[in-house]
Amino acid sequence: MTSPMSGPTGADAAKALAAAKASEAKSKSLGDKDTFMKLLVAQLKYQDPTKPADSTAFLAQTAQFTQVEKLEDMIDMLQSQRMIGASSLVGKTVTYQDALGALQTGVITSAKLNGDSEPTLRVGNTDVQLSKVTEISTTENKTA
Repeated sequence: MTSPMSGPTGADAAKALAAAKASEAKSKSLGDKDTFMKLLVAQLKYQDPTKPADSTAFLAQTAQFTQVEKLEDMIDMLQSQRMIGASSLVGKTVTYQDALGALQTGVITSAKLNGDSEPTLRVGNTDVQLSKVTEISTTENKTA
C-alpha cells in the first residue's frame, strides 16, 4: 500500500525546488498561472514513482489552478473597467492635489493605464493619478 504524498522528497525535492526557483525567476510574478502550472508539473515530474501523489491532492491543486485562472480573468476585467472609467473623464474639469499638496484645476485631455497601476490622467502638461483627484465637474461649452 502506498502512502499519500504532498510533494517530492529526497534528492528529487532538490531538483523540484531548483526547477521551481528557475521558473519563479523567469516569471514576472509568482501569482501568474504559468508559474503555478510549472510548479505543478515539476512536482509531478519529480515525485517518487513508488509513492505517487495522492489523487485527492492532485484534484485540489487542479482546482487551485482553475481559481488562479479565474482570478486573472477578473483582474483583467477590473483593469478594463478602470480604463473605461478613466476615459469617461476626458473633457471634464477636475480639481486635484499636486505634488506640493496645493489644489490645481484643469481639463483632462487623455487617460492612460500602465500595467497594474491606477489610471493616470493628463491635465494640461501634468500627469495626475486618479487618486489625487478631489473634484470632477462638466466642462461648459462656451460658444459665441
